[in-house]
Amino acid sequence: MACFLVSTAEAVIVTAVKKAEEKKEKELELQGVVREEGHIPFSVKLGWLTKMLWGGVFLLLIEHIYHGEVVLYPPFLTAMYSAADTQAMLYEMATVGVSMAFLVTAIWGVMVGISVIVEKRRKNAAAEAEK
Repeated sequence: MACFLVSTAEAVIVTAVKKAEEKKEKELELQGVVREEGHIPFSVKLGWLTKMLWGGVFLLLIEHIYHGEVVLYPPFLTAMYSAADTQAMLYEMATVGVSMAFLVTAIWGVMVGISVIVEKRRKNAAAEAEK
């Protein structure tokens, strides 16, 4: 019904954090701080998460529109027409929506973990090559 709203909220928050991180990285760059060769900035990693979240939100929105659960006129969510449906919608958001958002974030965490491992291996290989 409205499970995609949980991911939407997370996507909005992560997008704001990403913008703040980009600003911080740009300020460090202007101060002359040079990042390590082969290091992926955290803002780029947050970009991965925002793309995953916004992509999922878009697909779920289309699916919900197709099934008539979201309409293009107020109150937009068909579950908000009656109190019983609203309760079911809130339950779905709390269970399915939170689970989906957690799963996407967990997958992103694994991606970031793998990227850190790859970065360390490249750094160690470069150090060995210099010896």
